[in-house]
Amino acid sequence: MEKHKFLVKDESARLDVFLSQQGLSLSRAAIQKLIKNKNVLVNGCPLKRNHLVKSGDEIAVEIPKTNFNMAENIPLDILYEDESILVINKPAGMVVHPAAGHHQGTLVNALLGYTERLSSQDCHRPGIVHRLDKDTSGALLIARTDAVHLDLTRQMKERSIKKIYIALVHGKVEPEKGEIIAPIGRHCQRRGKMAIRYAGGREAVSYYRVLERQKTTTLLEITLSTGRTHQIRVHLSYIGYPIVGDKIYGRDSGQKRSKELLLIDSFPRQALHAYKLGFIHPAKKEYVEFTAPLPEDMKMLLLCPCLPGD
Repeated sequence: MEKHKFLVKDESARLDVFLSQQGLSLSRAAIQKLIKNKNVLVNGCPLKRNHLVKSGDEIAVEIPKTNFNMAENIPLDILYEDESILVINKPAGMVVHPAAGHHQGTLVNALLGYTERLSSQDCHRPGIVHRLDKDTSGALLIARTDAVHLDLTRQMKERSIKKIYIALVHGKVEPEKGEIIAPIGRHCQRRGKMAIRYAGGREAVSYYRVLERQKTTTLLEITLSTGRTHQIRVHLSYIGYPIVGDKIYGRDSGQKRSKELLLIDSFPRQALHAYKLGFIHPAKKEYVEFTAPLPEDMKMLLLCPCLPGD
């Protein structure tokens, strides 16, 4: 456990804002999580992140260390590696970090089994800058130091990181390219599901481009401007072109289907792949770009005779 103490002199600011100015090498989100988990005490008491600190307040901060007992010997498909970053090609079916019901076999378990050089912004998610859904495959960026993590987090916040996906969707998408602007928030009734929420949702912007049309499906390239939970899946379903294999936002299971459509719908996961990542390298200060090749299951799906062309 790493411990810090601060004495407020003449400040009058929110607790999380004050701590973000004390050189802790932690993102604002990481600080807020410490406050929420009662790892921050003001005059011996846990308080909320919006508490206004005042002159004379004593603030104690405890930063939990990463638990390397979570390390597992799990093979990683590494697209790129240096002293600052890792770019991993995550397979479908792998959860990014431990959570309820997934304490082993995650990407974090694999990373800890591979290296101890990972950022410590969150002791439960070392190195993790962004996430992919369990059944989405593709490129994932990992930070190896806290300074690198903060730099990449800043780029994420500024929306300067290029994130391009490939998806196979139901229907013949028109027009050739388009923009989807629709706010996303938690579903009113299903906690684990997201939905378009014009009242209370967060801004979400996606761009799509048609790569290929088949008889009943379309292969799309999607570029994200924002990074909301399930954004691509929610947006494509919203405009009437749900992703093949998506069990949450996909086609109505009660609809009648041809043998071809039944075969397509048997694909065991959402046909969504994080294809490309581009960003300013935190150490080299130059633009770099990495591509994760389409996985075999999606290649086979695209070769399926049930997907004839026009």
